[in-house]
Amino acid sequence: MADRARRERLVTFLLLPGVVVAVLVLTGIMFRSSFALERLREQSVVEATLLLANEKADRLDKRIIEQDNAVASLVSSEDPEAFGKEWLEVAPIQTPTVRAVLAVDLSSDQREVVALASRAPGVEDERFRRTLVHSMLRDMKLDHPAREKLRHLHGTYGGSNYLVSHWERRHEGRRHLLVVWHDVPRIVHDLFPTLYSDTDNQSRVNVVDGHGRIVFGPPLSKGGLTLGRQFETTLYKWRLNVAMASAEELAAAVARRRVWEMVLVGLSGAVVIAGLIVIMLAAARERKLSNLKSDFVANVSHELKTPLSLVRMFGELLQSGRVESDAKRTQYLQIIVSESERLGALIENVLDFAKVERGKAAYEFVDSNVGDVVTRAVEACRLRADRQNVVLELALAPALPSTKLDERAIEIAVINLVDNALKYAPGGERIAISVQPLDRFIEIAVTDQGPGIPIEDRKRVFERFERGKAPVAVRGSGIGLALVKHIAEAHGGSATVAVALPQGSRFSITLRADPKSSVASSAPRPSQAPA
Repeated sequence: MADRARRERLVTFLLLPGVVVAVLVLTGIMFRSSFALERLREQSVVEATLLLANEKADRLDKRIIEQDNAVASLVSSEDPEAFGKEWLEVAPIQTPTVRAVLAVDLSSDQREVVALASRAPGVEDERFRRTLVHSMLRDMKLDHPAREKLRHLHGTYGGSNYLVSHWERRHEGRRHLLVVWHDVPRIVHDLFPTLYSDTDNQSRVNVVDGHGRIVFGPPLSKGGLTLGRQFETTLYKWRLNVAMASAEELAAAVARRRVWEMVLVGLSGAVVIAGLIVIMLAAARERKLSNLKSDFVANVSHELKTPLSLVRMFGELLQSGRVESDAKRTQYLQIIVSESERLGALIENVLDFAKVERGKAAYEFVDSNVGDVVTRAVEACRLRADRQNVVLELALAPALPSTKLDERAIEIAVINLVDNALKYAPGGERIAISVQPLDRFIEIAVTDQGPGIPIEDRKRVFERFERGKAPVAVRGSGIGLALVKHIAEAHGGSATVAVALPQGSRFSITLRADPKSSVASSAPRPSQAPA
């Protein structure tokens, strides 16, 4: 049995660190998974934002190239007189951002503009023509192998921003360069709102120039996730910036979720550890209670065996007829009676305590005089006190209020206190029992001249199966004071222990007094029995 108990304790103490380590490992895995999930979410947001930026930038390039292709299908440099007439008829609808179309003769050294068609003829057309001939042609890389394919030039010339599309055509052995002039302000004011004013509120967009100045759109938050991409073929000097409108909310939601996950994991770990601690404490308490019950059974068995042995021994002596005198016979009979009373009191204690443990203790409260009840209890203990040469001094206050109490229960409580004093205070000359009013209570106190009770034992001396550390070996059941406490609390009072001066202990119980009446005690004077 002892080996099994040791094995159980060993398993328990090994299990606790193992469970704690498992909880810590699971917590670490949860934290790691939470951070990994957050990184995946951030990566998904970045990828979604980048995809959206590419898609929005491609919208503009696609729209500009569609207009360039429309111009290429409608404009021919073969007939300078009819140059661009067919295009001008549909220009507002098919090419809204194209302002003018020009043809440049690349075969001549002067590279003159030989044809021009404009939607709004004026001085701006002449200004653009001079800028084209003197500045732009140098940047168009006319000797490029792909010169016959559609290309674009974007830049600032003379303080104005220009976007032109150009490709080379040959006619009758001459090289002509077709140039399409896109009106950049019209692109910004007319085309950008059409392309980038999304109604789904999923993103915010702006366009900035090469110097970082906003050309279109609102400022974007610097703290949020913002990705930029330059226009690939058209306005390649400018950059389109995209910020997911939900990125900040998503980041905040991710942060809140991570905090909650950490809190929940931490709380779960704390609950598991707390549960293990509670289980360990409960197991320790159960083991302690089991040991106390074992001691209780052993002590009660001894307590029952002692008076039974005495009763049997002296009964056999009387039965054998070997008692020489009537005095001896009377003495033996008194011992048998007192030990029988002691045995009965012990059995009553055990039965009453069993009722308390089962919650079936019932008290019959009647109007009683507490002085008379205590007097009867003290008289029941005098014979044993006389045998131990201890004087029982009973002091009753002159006027004690009547109260409702269970007379038998109070007698048991007082007998237990006096019996406790007789057992644990050997060598004392007297035990003082007093009854006096105390505010709204009646106090019954038993004071001995024993060695006293250590401070650490006073807090638990009224607990069941607990016994103080006596300087001499004294056997007992460990339920007497627990029963006293229960009786006192059932009467609306309490049970306490304190140090008595000059030495000894003072046990006291209080009973709630009836405030409506006050009667004189039937035993108002102090009384004592001679040693």
